[in-house]
Amino acid sequence: MSVDKDTVRRIAKLARIALDEGRVEPMTQELNGIMNWAQQLNEVDVTGVMPMTSVVAQKLKMRDDIVTEGGNADALMTNAPGGEDHFFVVPKVVE
Repeated sequence: MSVDKDTVRRIAKLARIALDEGRVEPMTQELNGIMNWAQQLNEVDVTGVMPMTSVVAQKLKMRDDIVTEGGNADALMTNAPGGEDHFFVVPKVVE
């Protein structure tokens, strides 16, 4: 895929970037270089390579899913500016 001057102007307009006419040609060459580099990545054989989420292998720390301080609704509601029947009362946002 190659990028032409009209495409660069359209991308600049969509991105709301002010692009002088003198910068259109250099930007076209730069974007074409980026597209060519990205196309080279398609030539790499990645069969058998597992997808990565991080460069360093990490394992999340797991903990038991237990309630540590439950049943304190009254204490919680003392900090609320308004409450009713153990629920927070907030202003209506959507009509």
